[in-house]
Amino acid sequence: MFDLYVITDRGLSRGRSDAEIARLAYEGGADVVQLRMKDAPGGIMLEQAKAIKELADEHAKLFIVNDRVDIAVLSDADGVHLGQDDIPVAEARELIGDDKLIGMSVKTLEEALDAVEQGADYLGVGTVFPTRTKHDAGYATGLDALFEIREALDIPIVAIGGINLGNIRDVIAAGADSVAVVSAVVAQDDVAKAAHDLRDAVLKAKHR
Repeated sequence: MFDLYVITDRGLSRGRSDAEIARLAYEGGADVVQLRMKDAPGGIMLEQAKAIKELADEHAKLFIVNDRVDIAVLSDADGVHLGQDDIPVAEARELIGDDKLIGMSVKTLEEALDAVEQGADYLGVGTVFPTRTKHDAGYATGLDALFEIREALDIPIVAIGGINLGNIRDVIAAGADSVAVVSAVVAQDDVAKAAHDLRDAVLKAKHR
């Protein structure tokens, strides 16, 4: 489905807008950009969402909105990513339509099975390794949870949490189809190069 999944974070982007980060990430080869603006007013988030959607279309890439189904619908995003405390997948599907992607964050096999039963198109599994990027991420699951979910389910898995060039090979070997990163791209001086290097590492790990 995809290889590199970049999540925006204005607090780490060194003054660059979410749309600017998305542009650079797409130029570097990111397959997906997820707009994550937890505390932003809806109007500001929608403005950034529409700008990123234009960039995604220009680069023939995917654009996902975190949590906010309304913003995803209004910006014609390619999908929405939901957490365990967000609205159920079935209700999100009614709003966003059958032709859009719905991802769901999970930590355990039980949560993964439930997400698949609800109709999720892909899973965001983690936090795999400890990270300070997402303050509500909770405990790190490690690679074992990733492996367990991969063994049980045939659904695209995006691993997230503390992933970098040094551990991508292990993450892919444990069963991830792609990796999601925040600071490893968003906080870098050269966003495009960081995205390029990470995607290249994913592709090499897949074709070992």
